[in-house]
Amino acid sequence: MSPIKQHDRDFVVVASRLPVDRVEGTDGGQEWRPSPGGLVTALEPVMRAAGGAWIGWSGDAGPAPGPFDADGLHLVGLGLSETEVKRFYEGFCNATLWPLYHDVIAVPQFHRSWWDAYVAVNRRFAEAAAEQAAPGATVWVHDYQLQLVPKMLREQRGDVRIGFFNHIPFPGYEIFAQLPWRRQVVEGLLGADLLGFQRRADATNFLRACRRAVGLTTRGSTVRVSEPGGSREIHAAAFPISIDVKGLAGIARRDDVRKRSREVCDALGEPGLVLLGVDRLDYTKGILHRLRAYGELVASGRLGPRPVLIQVASPSRERVEAYRTLRDEVEVMVGRINGEHGEVGYAPVHYLHQSYPREEMAALYLAAEVMLVTPLRDGMNLVAKEYVACRNDENGTLVLSEFTGAADELAGAFLVNPHDIDGLKDTIVRAAQTSPAEARRRMRAMRKRLFEYDVARWAASFLETLEGGISAAQPAAAEPEAS
Repeated sequence: MSPIKQHDRDFVVVASRLPVDRVEGTDGGQEWRPSPGGLVTALEPVMRAAGGAWIGWSGDAGPAPGPFDADGLHLVGLGLSETEVKRFYEGFCNATLWPLYHDVIAVPQFHRSWWDAYVAVNRRFAEAAAEQAAPGATVWVHDYQLQLVPKMLREQRGDVRIGFFNHIPFPGYEIFAQLPWRRQVVEGLLGADLLGFQRRADATNFLRACRRAVGLTTRGSTVRVSEPGGSREIHAAAFPISIDVKGLAGIARRDDVRKRSREVCDALGEPGLVLLGVDRLDYTKGILHRLRAYGELVASGRLGPRPVLIQVASPSRERVEAYRTLRDEVEVMVGRINGEHGEVGYAPVHYLHQSYPREEMAALYLAAEVMLVTPLRDGMNLVAKEYVACRNDENGTLVLSEFTGAADELAGAFLVNPHDIDGLKDTIVRAAQTSPAEARRRMRAMRKRLFEYDVARWAASFLETLEGGISAAQPAAAEPEAS
């Protein structure tokens, strides 16, 4: 390997994707457009202040775009070949880790060639971070696609401070133990100084994996690892991610957005009740369970006359077979509900397999009297928080799966087990029939939590803990290592 060339970036973000999308320019060429997302919103001020760099993949197979600046951010693109997209991204990330980390809702696949691609791609990300980081820099690595980067980076650059945040759940050990490379993944993560998770249970699951898969000693939220010349303590804790609450609430106040919300309601043909589901088309989101419960409610008449469910299901991983199958199943169920209960000028379900800008989503949130967020498993689920942020009128009710990280924070939601179809039906009816006073009380409590802990505070709390709460290499531990 050639000597590492150190740049002067004091803050480096390493994520699987760049915070921009490649689009066709007005002159027929390629341009980069900032992609919406809370992570970019949270980290942009930090990156600007530190002159930071963001390392990620463009999302397309082919050569990497060279380092470039876009919207004031310095971006370093990494390329993936068509084979790497299939084996690393579609394979190990989305057909092995994703189902495994979401409680095996789908059966994970284990292929050695996929693992080899995962190792190779993680190494390239680590090398890029090592090249960009200044001496003593802070490097923040994100998500399950890059779990080996912390250790690989530490092996090259022992001087940098490394944080890792896992945006999806970390499974219990009985599930995690199925992974043939469980030890390598845990050891990869232990290259970080601070490990952040969405829920306390996720951090606890990781610490248990440290004990069971690697045989390390844990104490409270820390785990100690032996290294040449001493030992090092790694801290694992919950840092629940949030959203740009003020920004989204401001969009929802705009006259054009409020007007669009009224247009949506008018287009539905004077519905008796408007319900909304917003998800990526993913088998973890519980869309089929939700549709089944809603269809039975429509048939029974418990939601009153002419209820309407708007189901936004944005395209996701359409080259993966499990996702193509799910789309077919969802569309068949939507067709069945509309065919059995619809009338001329009335459809019980409006199914939208598209992605929409934030302004249109805010208008839909304002139109919805009941928001249905019912994943079977989710690290956080920011849709629930987006709905609450948009409800400046303090109206509307939220039906929320207890298997989301958001359930730990949004105490005003109507919590539900989405596997329990009868219970889900009863909870939807209860949310729809709650009194205006109780709805306002619940919404006010949820909005208070969001405004106190927005995405900027999430990022600041993580980085402050990383910078100030974690010590560098320490003398060897006096206590014996776990056998």
